[in-house]
Amino acid sequence: MNVVNPIDREMLARIRRRKDAWIFSPSDFVDLGSRSAVDKALSRMTAAGLIRRVGHGLYDVPQQHPIVGTTAPSIEMFAKAMAGKVATRLQPTGAYAANLLGLSDQVPAKVVFLTDGRSKRVRLGKLEIVLKQTSPRNMATAGTVSGSVIQALRYLGQEHVNDDTVKRLDRRLSAGDRKQLRKDLVYAPAWIGEIMRRLAASA
Repeated sequence: MNVVNPIDREMLARIRRRKDAWIFSPSDFVDLGSRSAVDKALSRMTAAGLIRRVGHGLYDVPQQHPIVGTTAPSIEMFAKAMAGKVATRLQPTGAYAANLLGLSDQVPAKVVFLTDGRSKRVRLGKLEIVLKQTSPRNMATAGTVSGSVIQALRYLGQEHVNDDTVKRLDRRLSAGDRKQLRKDLVYAPAWIGEIMRRLAASA
């Protein structure tokens, strides 16, 4: 499509420079024009199929997969866009954290992220995404493998974590991951700390 409007061209160029699954909002383009002009440009690009609206005031570029067709937006990028601040940290929890680590095949209907920002919730298609404000201690390991391990094991529960669980985790860890687990032992509940210690010591 030939984009003739100058602000559309500038916005589209910025969007295309990003190589990740960026989810953006009008605030990402405030330096290019008024809010009204940005909103109209986003509306035009959406109508043209260049971008898609994935939530209230949130957009991405539809990605095509050769087998499944148009793919869903990145959950983590969507949550970061929801948070709205670069400095806001997020930590996956529950079934989603377990799924990310290969400890569960369950596809959750609700994905919860702990955050040091404001609590929010929004729907992404059939999926509910929740940002839940929590204490600084719970955010001490945010964004690290330690944080995901702690949250995933807490979700599974001590009675459901066995040697097979530990082996599955062990296969996914790099040397750097093990070093991080050793560093963050102090932030884990005692029973999870013991598992982290075993994983950190494993060669």
